[in-house]
Amino acid sequence: MTDVPEHLHDDEHDAFHQRLHHVGPSGLISDTGQTTGMRRVEAISGKTVGSENLWMGQTHVAAETRSGNHHHGHSETAIYVTQGHPVFVFLEPGTDGQPDHEVRIATSPGDYVYVPPWVPHREENPDPDEEAVVVIARTTQDAIVVNVPDLRWVGSVGTTGQVQDV
Repeated sequence: MTDVPEHLHDDEHDAFHQRLHHVGPSGLISDTGQTTGMRRVEAISGKTVGSENLWMGQTHVAAETRSGNHHHGHSETAIYVTQGHPVFVFLEPGTDGQPDHEVRIATSPGDYVYVPPWVPHREENPDPDEEAVVVIARTTQDAIVVNVPDLRWVGSVGTTGQVQDV
């Protein structure tokens, strides 16, 4: 017999009677946080399936396009590349008197990228013909997006599930 945590024995959290949710391509919604140069669509969220601690969707970056700089607040983000060769850019602090410098992570289909909380970054698609598509998962139910003017990390700032331009 499977051990079920005590807090899952109430009516609200009956682990054996929760239904699964299927979201097909026609169920994706674009009413989510956006950043210039990319299009996000939402699949798994509080709005679509009632999730409480998870957000999952896709990001599309057109050929020869780069997104604006942004971060995702206190949310951790996992990225899985499904199409194209997007490049993920962040700023690495300089050491020993050296200046800060941009780091570029080139990816291919099948690659994963982890974005820690609060880290400003951007996505670029250098390909002249092919759209880049990634699947993203976040540790918050809301798609937190804070658009920022550059890639400098300024520490944690108060965010909500809303898009914010700083």
